[in-house]
Amino acid sequence: MEKIRILIAGFGNVGRGVVAALKRNPDMELAGIISRSPERVRKEITDVPVLHYDDVAGFLSLKADVAILCGGSKNDLPLQGPRMARYMNTVDSFDNHSRVPEYFHSMDDAAKKGCHVSIISTGWDPGIFSLERTLGGAFLPGSRAYGFYGLGPKGGLSMGHSDALRTIPGVVDARQFTHAIPEALDRVRKGENPAFEPGDMHTRECFVVAAPDADKGEIEKTIKSMPGYFAPYKTVVNFVSQEELNEKYKGFPHDGTVAAAGVTGEGNSAAIEYRCVWGSNPEATASVLVAHARAAARLFAEGRKGAFTILDIPPAYFSMLDHEELLAHWI
Repeated sequence: MEKIRILIAGFGNVGRGVVAALKRNPDMELAGIISRSPERVRKEITDVPVLHYDDVAGFLSLKADVAILCGGSKNDLPLQGPRMARYMNTVDSFDNHSRVPEYFHSMDDAAKKGCHVSIISTGWDPGIFSLERTLGGAFLPGSRAYGFYGLGPKGGLSMGHSDALRTIPGVVDARQFTHAIPEALDRVRKGENPAFEPGDMHTRECFVVAAPDADKGEIEKTIKSMPGYFAPYKTVVNFVSQEELNEKYKGFPHDGTVAAAGVTGEGNSAAIEYRCVWGSNPEATASVLVAHARAAARLFAEGRKGAFTILDIPPAYFSMLDHEELLAHWI
């Protein structure tokens, strides 16, 4: 069977995770990488073509089936996504929840014009947790399904929020940890179905390396007022050295749970909970992206076009197993 050829667009932690994930998916192969800094990437990757992001003729000549877009959601994907959807099938992890409808429509328009498939906002949230929230609300009508992140004492490292921090002038490097508020999760598990505001469920903790001449007060003000990322939340900003950031806050652990509680029948209590625990957030996200690339190739083979989310795709399309194997082993 011919392998699905993957182009990686943007090569940071998620891009590295995609390279690792492809080695665990024998029905796929890496066709090449495009980057705005190809010389940097070539020092790391030597066995496939590495081309400049603007070399359209070059990356189209690689005949990739799907491009996995690994840019950040704040500044990269809103431009990169529609551009790439004109040229080929795409998968991305756009994670600004409040702007997903807007992004979906821009990608749907671009993909339809290019006669391609674009799967957006996948990873584990949005993505897996989007599906679990939908299922929880469907199986327990009247309940609310909530997502909580960073359940352990150290919290969980958010790549999207960390990337958003690094876009601020004067920020050299940064990492952001999300902390679930335990009392809020307890109320959900008890079936109270509270009407939470975003800041009622989580707090955010930022570790920021500032440039020597940067105005730290202005950086902190910009962080705490950033819409869609920090403005609704209690946010603590810590300024640290690069050495401290590298040593004390290394690694990319994250975890989370989707919980829904309600009743069935004549008032019998019922609860649904789904949890993910990741030693590496970027590798976890990359693994989900790769499975969605398989789905994108299958949808395209059926003649489909336009934008899709995890909610629009049959689960079997993500699996390497064929239908008979799924019936035998997973039903």
